[in-house]
Amino acid sequence: MQRYRRRNTPAFTVLAYFTFFAGVFLFSIGLYNADNLQLNEKGYYIAVMILVAVGAILTQKVTRDNAEDNEILAEQERQQNMSHKGD
Repeated sequence: MQRYRRRNTPAFTVLAYFTFFAGVFLFSIGLYNADNLQLNEKGYYIAVMILVAVGAILTQKVTRDNAEDNEILAEQERQQNMSHKGD
């Protein structure tokens, strides 16, 4: 029987969470320091918002994939235990 492998490595999971929290943190710093916005500052906010959006989507994907992987691995473990009891 082929063993199922997790789709996301721990490093990828950490990177997903880091990207999301870094984007939120940088955007918060920008908002705190915003008095009146110039054109280059608007570009900064657009770049940070894109980072936050990508981080949010990536974090959601990693969380969902990890939950699905846990269910699949648990099911395989149950099937393996049932086959060993039958022997």
